[in-house]
Amino acid sequence: MKICRNIIVGILIVLLGSLCAFAMGKAPVPGKNKISVAVAANFISAFKEIAADFEAKTEIKVEGTFSSTGNLYNQITNGAPYDLFLSADEERPAKLFKDGVADIPFVYAKGQAVLWSSNADFCKFKTWQEALKNGEVKKISIANTQTAPYGNAAKKALEKAGMWNTLQAKLVTAQDIAQSFQYASTGAVDAGFCAMSATVTDDGNKGCFYVVNEAPDIIQSACILKRTKNRASVEEFVEFLSSSAAKEIKAKYGYN
Repeated sequence: MKICRNIIVGILIVLLGSLCAFAMGKAPVPGKNKISVAVAANFISAFKEIAADFEAKTEIKVEGTFSSTGNLYNQITNGAPYDLFLSADEERPAKLFKDGVADIPFVYAKGQAVLWSSNADFCKFKTWQEALKNGEVKKISIANTQTAPYGNAAKKALEKAGMWNTLQAKLVTAQDIAQSFQYASTGAVDAGFCAMSATVTDDGNKGCFYVVNEAPDIIQSACILKRTKNRASVEEFVEFLSSSAAKEIKAKYGYN
């Protein structure tokens, strides 16, 4: 009887401890500890700030994997265990939804393509087209036009200006828009087509840029992947993406 009584007392102590932890907000919440997000390269800086703010407010860890939209899409279709996809276009999230892989997509940002250079003299011309016609410009970086939406937007701008074919010998293809900026900021090229978000970084502030208005609007969609095992947490993060705090960060990096 004494042994049974001790066992019962032990169980009551454990239950009481659990109740106290729950009341103090310390009880572990299943699936609310970490989410994995596939993030288009142009959104790296904004994402890191948004994720840090979200983590501080919720204690939910947000891990980002950064690459071109096309590369991330291929990873997802091959089974990569992401919870959320932040694309730099509308096309690929729509495909994932159509294929039954993701929830209905939503727009989380609208970006802008720019032509950036570390050389201030590059921006002495009235237009970016004139700047590229300058004979001193030997190399120009552009993100992969097949896998990177910002690269495709830059291509369309060059085509509209009648310069796509004439500049082929000068174009240096980068894996994604972040690498295109890296080439330009390190001087590997004379100028690079980049995302507006790059211009407000420490390195971006050291150069000059033209807004490429001829490039189409870059509407960036996102989608929750149906394979997620952390739906409550990822939905909380998605909601945070449209919060005033997140909007302020996105505006800081040139997103609408």
